[in-house]
Amino acid sequence: MKQRIILLLAILLIGTTACFAQGRRGLRINEVMVQNDSNFVDDYGQRQAWVELFNSTFAPLEISSVFITNDPQNPTKYPVPLGDVNTNIPRRQHVIFWADGEPTKGTFHMNFTLVPGKENWIGIYDADGKTLIDEVTIPADLAPNTTYARRVDGEGTGPDAWEVRDGRGATKYITPSSNNIIADTNKKVDMFADRDKNGFALTIMAMGIVFSALLLLSVCFYIISKIGERTSRRNKARSHGVNVKELSKEERPDNDSGEVIAAIVMALHDHLNAHDKESTVLTINKVKRAYSPWSSKIYGLRELPHR
Repeated sequence: MKQRIILLLAILLIGTTACFAQGRRGLRINEVMVQNDSNFVDDYGQRQAWVELFNSTFAPLEISSVFITNDPQNPTKYPVPLGDVNTNIPRRQHVIFWADGEPTKGTFHMNFTLVPGKENWIGIYDADGKTLIDEVTIPADLAPNTTYARRVDGEGTGPDAWEVRDGRGATKYITPSSNNIIADTNKKVDMFADRDKNGFALTIMAMGIVFSALLLLSVCFYIISKIGERTSRRNKARSHGVNVKELSKEERPDNDSGEVIAAIVMALHDHLNAHDKESTVLTINKVKRAYSPWSSKIYGLRELPHR
């Protein structure tokens, strides 16, 4: 028995580890700025190079066990620290890491910098320090205050999936900690507006969904009632020492009707004299509360003007 429990726990542990590893495979490098002179500022008010990561999965992703590096020969260069709740990225959301070489400033400040005017490589490695999750090579001719970003968040591989953004034009805006493509319209809503101007199709669809759900519920309730009747008939036959399977359908006992059940309940009620006895005396107990100056409001108010 103990061996089975240990085996089951081992299988669950392996499965959980595999699920976490599979989830981390959805982590993507989404946008990178190498030289930041007049762009996004960090939590210290300084402008530094930054790397945007994106959770391309549809579930929260914990990244405190991955490594970020700019050296393929040193895959564990910057381990994302444990214990920070902000390393749990919500689904389809972004997080910014600063390449300022000052990891003492916090979790999102890495221990390496990016060199302007040179080709920079950035990679993300899994917790084992060997499995490469994602990588990107930033071109050397990237101008100041421009980014190297994916055309679509977390999608595509190779140079064709990336583009240089300078903040100009309708699609070249820089989007730290935001979607690379900001949708201002909904294609499905626009399609309904064009094809169903009066809303008749949408009304019929909504009513069809509601009535279908009601029909499904009625079928479920009918099936549940039949199961209850069969169980009740079996229990009644068992109380008489009869096996239902051995009887024909005509000999099987019927279910007790509501009137019969009500009569039985009233007979038991009168026989046992199980009437509730309520007292007519109302008792009020005084609740004593010890005074505490810590909860007094007079100590939380400021006297204005100051004297």
